Amino acid sequence: MTRELSLQTTKLLSRLLPPADTQAFIDIRRQIHANPELGFEVSATSTLVANLLREWGYEVHTGIGKTGIVAQLKLGNGTRRLGIRADMDALPIVEATGLPYASRNPGRMHACGHDGHTAILLAAAKALARTRDFDGTLNLIFQPDEENLCGARAMIEDGLFERFPCDAVYALHNAPGVPLGTALVVAGPVTLSSDVADVTIKGVGGHGAMPHRSRDPVAAAAAVVTALQTVVARNVAPDDTAVVSVGFIRGGATHNVIPQSVTLGLNVRAARPETRALVEQRIREIVSFTAQAHGVEAEIDYRQLVPPVVNTVAETQLMAQVCTELVGEANVVTQVPKGFAGSEDFAWMLATLPGCYLLLGNGEGEFGGCMVHNPGYDFNDQVLPLGAACWVRLAQTYLVA
Repeated sequence: MTRELSLQTTKLLSRLLPPADTQAFIDIRRQIHANPELGFEVSATSTLVANLLREWGYEVHTGIGKTGIVAQLKLGNGTRRLGIRADMDALPIVEATGLPYASRNPGRMHACGHDGHTAILLAAAKALARTRDFDGTLNLIFQPDEENLCGARAMIEDGLFERFPCDAVYALHNAPGVPLGTALVVAGPVTLSSDVADVTIKGVGGHGAMPHRSRDPVAAAAAVVTALQTVVARNVAPDDTAVVSVGFIRGGATHNVIPQSVTLGLNVRAARPETRALVEQRIREIVSFTAQAHGVEAEIDYRQLVPPVVNTVAETQLMAQVCTELVGEANVVTQVPKGFAGSEDFAWMLATLPGCYLLLGNGEGEFGGCMVHNPGYDFNDQVLPLGAACWVRLAQTYLVA
């Protein structure tokens, strides 16, 4: 069974987001879930979001970073400016939940909870537009294409923060397996960077029965794969985090032919910028020197996709204060759970501005046994009022005269 929110928390949430509104936004969440869209092609979702925000009195700007939205509400004479981001896109996964609101778009699924994140920010938007109890500028950012790690950067390059200046920016994500009502508010690194590398090892092909007349790229590739396992084990400190995985090996077509080349596909992650740079350096050295030792050539196409999410201290402390008010100090966790190694393109926004990336428990039991990016995953609707309340109280606390 999933842990229920405490009675005190439930009463507080009911004041910030009335039960009738909560059900309405659960319905909106399920509508988005049933109609998932991928990447930048989120036109139906963004149209729904924009229409609701206009209805509530926001100044809505569309087409930022292709299909991104910024909804702005200015109240009073306050000079502070707050940004809150939600992601809108789904994944190319065939849903297997059997839910009545399961995906109607074959091969597409909200398997990461972005439907819930969008509904959370919409619920907060309506509550704040109704109460109008802040002083300053609120910028609500609805982002496409988080899953491909492209949307945040596209919005920034399209002038997001020049057109809509923010003093700080916040976002959240659900966390399956973490108890409902638990908030993870961590200063410093939260998610890992994500990089990829295609390593092409070029030798001289030949007959499998006469390997001495070839320069075997397969043997060299095998040595590279083995040596790469030492990067984290022998170069990264035990209290730091990094990952080097070989996702594919491609080369050759038949048993008795030594191929001309072999290609390796690497996925590389790190918690800190310094570690990211060190890991890339060691990968390049290992590939280059191992190739030389085998008498073959190696080419590396190394692509940095997204940096780690690094929360700034003051903004994280404020988020912790808000969460403590809502769920109690005992339910605010300040350390990332072991094994949490995902990446998130909100990192680009935090590389530009101070801010905080919040994780809210999606529950245990039926909601904890299935991680994100899985065909059986579903967002826990009980998280919705808590997430909305976090954003409401953040805006009320941050945007003061």
